[in-house]
Amino acid sequence: MARCKKMLLTVSLVIAVCAGPCFGTGTAVAETGTASTAPMRVAIAGLAHGHVFGFFQQYLHSPLIRLVGIEEPDHAFALRVVKQYGIDANLLYTNLDEMLTKTRPQAVLTYTDTFDHKMVVETCARHHVDVMMEKPLAVSYADAQAIQRAAQAGHIEVMVNYETTWYRSNREAYELLHQGAIGPLRKFVARDGHRGPKEIGVGPEFLAWLVDPKLDGAGALFDFGCYGADLVEWLTGNEQPLTVTAVTQQIKPEIYPRVDDEATIVVTYPKAQAIIQASWNWPFDVKDIQVYGKTGCVKTVARDHVLVRRAGERVEQEETSAAIPSPDDDELAYLRAVVLDHRKPEGPTSLATNVIVMQILDAARESAKTGRTIRISAR
Repeated sequence: MARCKKMLLTVSLVIAVCAGPCFGTGTAVAETGTASTAPMRVAIAGLAHGHVFGFFQQYLHSPLIRLVGIEEPDHAFALRVVKQYGIDANLLYTNLDEMLTKTRPQAVLTYTDTFDHKMVVETCARHHVDVMMEKPLAVSYADAQAIQRAAQAGHIEVMVNYETTWYRSNREAYELLHQGAIGPLRKFVARDGHRGPKEIGVGPEFLAWLVDPKLDGAGALFDFGCYGADLVEWLTGNEQPLTVTAVTQQIKPEIYPRVDDEATIVVTYPKAQAIIQASWNWPFDVKDIQVYGKTGCVKTVARDHVLVRRAGERVEQEETSAAIPSPDDDELAYLRAVVLDHRKPEGPTSLATNVIVMQILDAARESAKTGRTIRISAR
């Protein structure tokens, strides 16, 4: 059985990928480890990101939160949503600033298109309200920097949620690497994708902005490339990359005429290399990583298992990843720890990590467009 040490890992409440809801196990919601047991006042910004429905299904009736407001500019759409989930229509607002002024939430969960993340953070910063959003952080490195400035000025926490944050297998890979079980990192490979957002049946409001390069930043390059960029930055301790090279394709231009649906990113570091594969063309959902050290390797197998080959071993051994301790194993539990107990965000969902993620994605988009390798230090 694989070993597991307690480690700090920040997570947000928002949901992760186009493949479906990406909440945690839910096993820790009843016992958060926070000082306060009172419900946390939560508001929602936007309903256009379809994974908000997963939040409603899993957390809407949790005694640990109180939903105080929902902001959605499309009022007719919002009315359909609240009717579907039995939510009081009096909670609806069409203006974010008005909602924050009247409801005074302790945290805002963001389910807008990615382009609006900057606006949401800047508005919440003026109200000194912590923000959690769906990945990726922004549509550009410039927007990521603006978000960082707003968060600092408003003294708020900004977190980005990834489904892969909750995978016990990824945590196990991190721990084995940092315990020295496979030596220092030399190569990292991430594979993230599915058949495509239209093919898996996302809703029309969701699909409309996923395929818009202004609102989503790119296609598969951003939608799934962000996972690998986030995980490799976590593994390296937010090491600054040297170069980024990317290739994108439109294998299905009849479905996705404005954005890429296939992407590969190569990121170099002083003593390591990352290969990030992102796709809307795979026959099934894929989310796994391979971590090669100087003396061994770890390959994740779904959420809870890893294949490990250490120095001196001739074959890989499958191991079951140890459980992640509460509150790090559940979005809602961790959100309460950050908001109510002022736990400082770290790891894959931290703002510091995700600003570098956006630097990588922005450079990857430029590389794919120009056919050149982008040197990060020169940008």
